[in-house]
Amino acid sequence: MSLVLRTIFVMWLCEVKKYLRSRSRIIGALGQPIFYLLALGYGLGSVFQAAGQGSYIQFLAPGVIGMAIIFTSIFNGMQIIWDRQFGFLKETLVAPVSRVAIMLGRTFGGATVATMQGSIVLGLTLLFGFHPVSWALVVPAILLMFLVASLFSALGITVASFLTDMQGFQLIINFLAMPMFFLSGALFPLTKIPLLLKALATIDPLSYGVDGLRALLIGVSHFGVAIDVIVLLAVALVLLGLGSYRFTRVEV
Repeated sequence: MSLVLRTIFVMWLCEVKKYLRSRSRIIGALGQPIFYLLALGYGLGSVFQAAGQGSYIQFLAPGVIGMAIIFTSIFNGMQIIWDRQFGFLKETLVAPVSRVAIMLGRTFGGATVATMQGSIVLGLTLLFGFHPVSWALVVPAILLMFLVASLFSALGITVASFLTDMQGFQLIINFLAMPMFFLSGALFPLTKIPLLLKALATIDPLSYGVDGLRALLIGVSHFGVAIDVIVLLAVALVLLGLGSYRFTRVEV
């Protein structure tokens, strides 16, 4: 058991170190959230307010944080394909340690990186006028970010375990990530939307992540925090199990 925990910790630490050493990666990942805050937060703010919904920046900020988390964490799987192509993955997998521990370490490392990125975006939203209803709930919000990031980091690694080229991974992930983001209610309320969109949002795991962040940061929730956490935990456990199973069968 101690070897498994050490393996998880070492793989987690490697992912975090790679992130901290790459300033361009940190700064580059902030471009899209800033664009959404500027273009949509201010561009649609007056329309949102005229509709009697209050400040759009307040509503949008948790969704933008969710966007930063999903794209940072899900693309963590690309590292698996990169390492496979250059032989680094083979060196890791031939080590006398559990492949499941390697997968969990990389998953939680990617989730930690995505949580750090989400926390930076949360800090940026303050500059655009966002303010949480309670600073005491910021810590639970960060814990929820980690849960969401773990889910999508596991999803990225699971998808990567089926593929051998980065182009295919990017196509599939964009096909998954973009619809999940736009259907999650990150940009619009889930009330009074067409039934089809509501049904799709209900099966979208990111919907529960964004909703949970809104509940903790601005006190507004569609599903309820308890439902959000239960669904996210259930989906995360399923993806961690599937990802672990697939990772043990990766051929290098």
